[in-house]
Amino acid sequence: MASTFKGFGSKAIPFFKALDFHQSREWFQENRDLFDRELHGPFCDLVETLSERFEAAKLGLRGDRKKSLFRINRDVRFAKDKRPYNRHLSAILSPDGTKMSQGVFYVHIGLERCFAGVAWWQPAPELLQAMRKAIVTKPAAFRGMVTSLKKADLELDPEDRLKRPPRGFEDVGDDDLAQAVRNRHFVVRHDIDPATIHSAALVDDLVDFTLRAKPLLDWGRAIQGTAVKA
Repeated sequence: MASTFKGFGSKAIPFFKALDFHQSREWFQENRDLFDRELHGPFCDLVETLSERFEAAKLGLRGDRKKSLFRINRDVRFAKDKRPYNRHLSAILSPDGTKMSQGVFYVHIGLERCFAGVAWWQPAPELLQAMRKAIVTKPAAFRGMVTSLKKADLELDPEDRLKRPPRGFEDVGDDDLAQAVRNRHFVVRHDIDPATIHSAALVDDLVDFTLRAKPLLDWGRAIQGTAVKA
């Protein structure tokens, strides 16, 4: 039976600060119990509590304590930065419970910032192409989604947007559509007040955000279904 999330420990962020200072396996192993108690254990509870709440809200997103969390260890094989540990913990809840599917919820608790996102992140070329075509051929559906997000105080993040239109979309005339087809991702974000991570109220905050972001999930899923059938 899943444990209910009650909040991260009071030493969660101080742990990240100390880990960032030491950045050594020896220090981490010496403080492993603190990590498990203040951060990892509560994060597992958060994922499973959100999974239950998302199911009740019919959001089509799920996860569990074994598959959803990213490791705190960094992959440094091809990185210039050889520090062995991340300065954050993060997790993904998705339609199939894996980290590989699209149309996901992401939560990030870290030293620099805490935030959540609902995203179609780096979609496969065929899905991204289908999304771009849908923007142009069904602009009312795209604009309706954007309007719904704005009413919910959310907007698509322009991060990593192409500087020029992709091939085949050079003649898109309307500025909002021309900018949209340059997106590599379709993402909305929600900043989490670090002071709230120590309370069970964080769950309500994240569920509320995901419900407000549902128009983006619905828009992408409709296109994804068409893309798969094609």
